[in-house]
Amino acid sequence: MPGRDDIEAAHQRVSRHIRRTPVLDVATGTFGVDVPLSLKLELLQVTGSFKPRGAFNRMLTADVGEAGVVAASGGNFGLAVGHAAHTLGFHAEIFVPATSPTAKIERVRASGADVTVVDGVYDDAAAAAAARRSETGAVWMHPYDQPEVVAGQGTIGLELSQQVPGVETVVVSVGGGGLIAGIASWFVSGVRIVAVEPDTSRCLGAALEAGEPIEVPVSGIAVDSLGARRVGDIAFQVASAHVDRCLTVSEDDIRQAQRAIWGELRLLAEPGGATALAALTSGAYRPEPEERVVVVVCGSNADPVPVIGH
Repeated sequence: MPGRDDIEAAHQRVSRHIRRTPVLDVATGTFGVDVPLSLKLELLQVTGSFKPRGAFNRMLTADVGEAGVVAASGGNFGLAVGHAAHTLGFHAEIFVPATSPTAKIERVRASGADVTVVDGVYDDAAAAAAARRSETGAVWMHPYDQPEVVAGQGTIGLELSQQVPGVETVVVSVGGGGLIAGIASWFVSGVRIVAVEPDTSRCLGAALEAGEPIEVPVSGIAVDSLGARRVGDIAFQVASAHVDRCLTVSEDDIRQAQRAIWGELRLLAEPGGATALAALTSGAYRPEPEERVVVVVCGSNADPVPVIGH
């Protein structure tokens, strides 16, 4: 499990390549929530999600040869890997599931990476990418279950500790678990960490109930970013020790949170990016009076039509 030293080192490596995203404080009653909230706006990060933090840290600590790097992604990690590889001068191959939005797939191609679309969901793309790695010897880029990637995502926790002194609770959406593992590894047990999953893709909650990572069915509007069938081993270890609770929200809850972010802030969050806030707007998580809550809004790569209309 990455420690604070690993996260601080990652921050030193990647800070020149990423944005220090802002924290927006919103007043009591915003989004219908009875306490003031702080939103960590990772949807304003380079490529539109938090993923470049881990992608840059992995590449900057790996011995990348002529074969370059290879990854599987529902879209956001592929964008991050393509961008980081282009920035650092490496070749990148990305395997993307057919369930990913066309707009995301085209953006990955536009980054300069070679893109292969695979029938199925993320895990199917990951199997194809692993086979390609065996053929070429390229550096493997895992979207959520590598220490370097998790440490990179943990730089969000480092920034939050500076931006929001006295933070008591951080609410984080979960797919494979790299984001929450990084943030929880920074705060350890000093801050309450709340995990939020769609009820159609809940690999972390199922793993915590079973006492080990298990495969779960995945589907729904956030499947491209939160649809991992099995939580990462690192995330399971970290969550078992340092995540306070794991909640689920419905697709309707997620859509309503997307619309609330647009309606209040004129910011477009993808379904996975709005999932953490959905825990508060739906009432799945009810803060105590005066509780200092930060919500990580982690991605913006969405089709705007379902959110804001034509």
